[in-house]
Amino acid sequence: MSLLELDGVKVHFPVKKGLFFDRTVGHVYAVDGVSLSVEAGQTYGLVGESGCGKTTLGRAVLRLNDITDGAVVFDGTDLAKLPSEEMRTFRRRLQMVFQDPLGSLNPRQNIESILAEGMAAHNIGKDQAERREKIKEILARVGLPANAMSRYPHEFSGGQRQRIGIARALVLEPDVIICDEPVSALDVSVQAQVINLLEELQESLGLTYLVIAHDLAVVRHISDVIGVMYLGGLVEEAPSDALYAGPRHPYTKALMSAVPVPDPEVEDRRTRILLHGDLPSPADPPAGCRFHTRCPWVQETKCATERPPLLDTGDGHKVACHFTAGIEAGTVKQTLATGIEAVISTEAVATEAVEVSEGDASPEAPASDAPTEKEEPATVPAQADAGSADRAEESPKA
Repeated sequence: MSLLELDGVKVHFPVKKGLFFDRTVGHVYAVDGVSLSVEAGQTYGLVGESGCGKTTLGRAVLRLNDITDGAVVFDGTDLAKLPSEEMRTFRRRLQMVFQDPLGSLNPRQNIESILAEGMAAHNIGKDQAERREKIKEILARVGLPANAMSRYPHEFSGGQRQRIGIARALVLEPDVIICDEPVSALDVSVQAQVINLLEELQESLGLTYLVIAHDLAVVRHISDVIGVMYLGGLVEEAPSDALYAGPRHPYTKALMSAVPVPDPEVEDRRTRILLHGDLPSPADPPAGCRFHTRCPWVQETKCATERPPLLDTGDGHKVACHFTAGIEAGTVKQTLATGIEAVISTEAVATEAVEVSEGDASPEAPASDAPTEKEEPATVPAQADAGSADRAEESPKA
């Protein structure tokens, strides 16, 4: 059995309306039926564009977000069914490194207090002196000096604050660490340092990582297995090298084509897949395959009516697509443009919509302009001159 297994996990947020009495009028389907497994000592990378539900899924594993349906099995225990007090004890073995290192640290506490708080909550260390020694040891592991204990979060750089976030997770001696965009807010050089640190800690402590990111290069470097999410669901899962060498889902193909190649000649020759339209709203996802509204290989049958399951296509490569084999064999032809035509058609639709809206308002324009044009000949200055001339004629008579 895997160390961490997710089976059909759903996280739906209710949309409420009403001034005095809240009533649910809909739901935001942030995560909608995700199943995956993470082996002990493995790094599982989760990628996808913003708004696809990656962070919500990571927080659901820790029960920071309520799970609507499904199971989160950690070391044989379903966390989704645990009472709050029992879940609290399990959080020692499941920790999280948050995206914003400054926002996740209490500005009113020094580093020793931040790291000792979790240790005291889980009864780690006999007294304050023993906890202080363990904190010094952990800080040394993440590359920070012992005098950092008395300083506050605002006194550190972004990379140092992220190291503190990693140290806060490590002091509890966890089995699994969920890294939510651990390096997205850092400079490139600092990103490399933090990624190397995570790899070193994994080798020395036997940690298991669930890395959530949108930087495909970072995920490829650190992950053993990669899952690709789109609009709340998992559309492809494969070993890291296999996924980058040959993506099979249409969305993953488009995602990989967006990664620039550091070779001008190769970059000029390769084909970029451009998608039609925008990401649908998770509050009103499309029926059938979530990606069929933008898929270049969309077909009239199945795509709009049946949601494809995530199936193994060989060598541990799982894809959620009705026509994977046909697309790979070339028997399923493209039905939508993937070049510059995709962008032009999208812009044309937007332009047409603007023209239609302007056309609806145009009949009212002449009516509003007509009085102005008719009033122009009757100028006020002319009347004023006439009035002054009359007064001038009257004055000599006086």
